[in-house]
Amino acid sequence: MHIPALPDGIAGPLELSLSTAAVTLVLHLAAGVLAGYFLTGRRSVFQTIADGIVTLPLVFPPIATGFLLLLLLGRQGIIGQGLQALGTDIIFSRNGVWIASFIAGLPLVVKSMQTAVEGMPPSLSEAAWTLGKSRLHTYLFVILPAARNALLTGLVLSVGRSLGEVGITLMLGGNISGKTETVSLAIYNAVFEGNLDRALILSGLLALFSLSMFHLLKKIGGTTEG
Repeated sequence: MHIPALPDGIAGPLELSLSTAAVTLVLHLAAGVLAGYFLTGRRSVFQTIADGIVTLPLVFPPIATGFLLLLLLGRQGIIGQGLQALGTDIIFSRNGVWIASFIAGLPLVVKSMQTAVEGMPPSLSEAAWTLGKSRLHTYLFVILPAARNALLTGLVLSVGRSLGEVGITLMLGGNISGKTETVSLAIYNAVFEGNLDRALILSGLLALFSLSMFHLLKKIGGTTEG
């Protein structure tokens, strides 16, 4: 993706943030759909553990969450060693930035879907089961369409949250200029360097994005009311 006619130090972080938003959107969409199916209904040990892991970034400090992920995904980590054997680098790479973005926003889309699915009247599922439909068929063609607005709301909130992420991204991405520097990290770097003009431009871009997210949420809310 090429963004022309932008001041020095703006295009790189903006390109990375936009590509991260695109990757995160796809991952959060998949996670939201799967969560609505696997993390709802009768509770099990698997659901309880998965729910706790997903909720952790919501209540745990981002920098501490990033440190735990660093221990797992680093070259000496349990998961990181296996990935290294496969030739995949996570730490201090774009992969690390994408994972940080995904983890940061994941609770918002998952919780939105859980609340929506669990709040639906049982008669919706029971009617489909009476007609001989399976649980999966019922979820895909009855429950999921009914929870569409909740999924969209969760996606908007999760992507917005992930773009503003600093702590986890700093740990996994390393804040490398020209490589893993997102817009949020670029603002921090610009202020630290005393380049307030650059910080102001980048903050303005994030403000425009936030207003766009707010507009989308209003439209989704209007659709729900309609």
